[in-house]
Amino acid sequence: MTLVSEVLPRDLRGYGTTIVAAVGIFGVVAASLVGKLMPWRLAYVVGGLLGITLLLMRVRMRESSMFHEVRQGNVQRGNFLCLFTSLERFGRYLRCILIGLPTWCVVGILVTFSPEFAVRLGVTGRVAAGTAVLWCYAGITLGSFASGFLSQIWGSRRKVVALFIGITALGIVAYLLQRGIPPLGFYALCGALGLATGYWAVFVTVAAEQFGTNLRATVATTVPNFVRGTVPLITGSFIWLNAHGGNYIRSAWIVCLTGVAVALIALAGLRETHGRDLDFVE
Repeated sequence: MTLVSEVLPRDLRGYGTTIVAAVGIFGVVAASLVGKLMPWRLAYVVGGLLGITLLLMRVRMRESSMFHEVRQGNVQRGNFLCLFTSLERFGRYLRCILIGLPTWCVVGILVTFSPEFAVRLGVTGRVAAGTAVLWCYAGITLGSFASGFLSQIWGSRRKVVALFIGITALGIVAYLLQRGIPPLGFYALCGALGLATGYWAVFVTVAAEQFGTNLRATVATTVPNFVRGTVPLITGSFIWLNAHGGNYIRSAWIVCLTGVAVALIALAGLRETHGRDLDFVE
């Protein structure tokens, strides 16, 4: 993602990061289909061959000119601790992490626990978590394309992230208020939630563009992992609230809408980065 941002011209890099991120996310959908349609041994072979193909393709990638210039200078590169030596820099880093919370509130709770929610919401048939995840990630793939291209059309990353977080909030409300729908309708809701949270490509691009060349790759690789690392905290909070409040649906309302609110507050403190010149260091 960082390499794509630095190699492409500033007016095109949004398209590049969108395509790369969306294709990567679609790997979850492809893996699910391979697992369902092929014997497990053949599925392992397909996965291994794709991994080797990816490795060979990465060997041919060239470094960006900006990274070459930084490498030849005296600037310290990739020092993770530098993100914590400045309050302003740490604040930027933390905000980049927090704007990704709604994605994992949806995936980690509403989709992962979809069979349990289906029973409590009166879905008229059996719901499988694996199928709900498949629908969700199909939606996230489409959302990644939509959010990335929309950010290029609007000339703004922040507006698109704000729009998709808002749509995510509406999707959460629709999910938790629906009653007595058939399984296909429930899966469609999971897909719609995936579409709403499909601003992942723009979210990672925003994080990468917030920081100088000497820390950009460090941020772009660690921010998504820290967001994924919030899953135990998110699901743990949901389980704790459910155990002490005794209400599955109410606990989901609290955790998911809190995640949305925190993300919007964090986004308000980030600067717009669309079209920003990335040739700078921290």
